[in-house]
Amino acid sequence: MPGIRSARLIWVACAALMALALAPQPSGATSRIKDLANIEGVRQNQLIGYGLVVGLNGTGDTLNNIPFTKQSLQAMLERMGVNIRGATIRTGNVAAVMVTGNLPAFGTQGTRMDVTVSALGDAKNLTGGTLLVTPLLGADGNVYAVAQGSLAISGFAAEGAAASVTRGVPTVGRIANGAIIEREIEFALNRLPNVRLALRNADFTTAKRIAAAVNDFLGVKTAEPIDPSTVQLSIPAEFKGNVVAFLTEIEQLQVEPDLVAKIVIDERSGIIVMGRDVRVATVAVAQGNLTVTISESPQVSQPNPLSRGRTVVTPRSGVSVSEDGKKFAVVKDGVSLQQLVDGLNGLGIGPRDLISILQAIKAAGAIQADIEVM
Repeated sequence: MPGIRSARLIWVACAALMALALAPQPSGATSRIKDLANIEGVRQNQLIGYGLVVGLNGTGDTLNNIPFTKQSLQAMLERMGVNIRGATIRTGNVAAVMVTGNLPAFGTQGTRMDVTVSALGDAKNLTGGTLLVTPLLGADGNVYAVAQGSLAISGFAAEGAAASVTRGVPTVGRIANGAIIEREIEFALNRLPNVRLALRNADFTTAKRIAAAVNDFLGVKTAEPIDPSTVQLSIPAEFKGNVVAFLTEIEQLQVEPDLVAKIVIDERSGIIVMGRDVRVATVAVAQGNLTVTISESPQVSQPNPLSRGRTVVTPRSGVSVSEDGKKFAVVKDGVSLQQLVDGLNGLGIGPRDLISILQAIKAAGAIQADIEVM
């Protein structure tokens, strides 16, 4: 019958929804392996170079005060066929700079990379400047890229006869795609017999979970955690000579990371960051601010008329004591992060007092977390 068939379909749909609702949900958020670990050996390389920026509107280095700028300018002009040895140079449109950049992994010849240009002398502003050809060297002393181009400055500076204004840092600029890669770093990824994953946050549990996820996906034991920050992957036979395809399959696997309970405190700005696994034992917390105010109101004492007395100053002091925040709170055993924050907020205290309270709870041995002070 149509009515019975419809009733059965509704009953099956309700049963499926109930089963889905009663199914165990994951306890924490999962992340891709590519977001948890790096491929060992696949990294950037830092480059550095020394160069000159020209075209400044009188805001460059003072040549009489900065000898290396003057020497660099003379050497550069001599290479161009201009001899100025012994001549007096008074230009203020040149500045000596340091050029830095990161050579990307697997960067090939002819591709471009960004560079940052920073003033080295007493230049006031690099706005409108152009960087001349600057070789960029690696740690081994070889030239890997050459930079040149117009600077983009995020800050600015302006001044008049009696006032000045500065926004940002006008002595640091950036050149997008300002360097051309001239030398490649050889790294034969497809020839590796095994690959090592370097965890960004070292943890035994996370390393084990990554290895288990890889082994379950491939069906064979190819991943093995070596230490809390390293998981070694043996390349399966079907991926020999094609490590890129193997890593493409591996890096998309979802893993739930696990970290130690930690509280990070920045005392300079009063910022406090707590992890979700922070727990405390039963502890009572009281916080109060004691304020002592001393006021001085000296009085002048004058003698009676026609007497031989002298006018003197009589000290008179007033002392008052006030105490705020006379609250006492009890934090129960094994409370969660939200309960801990709510309990401490119930005291009506600020972030800086909260820092002292957290450190005192840690000293009492009642908080199960590492406290890191930045």
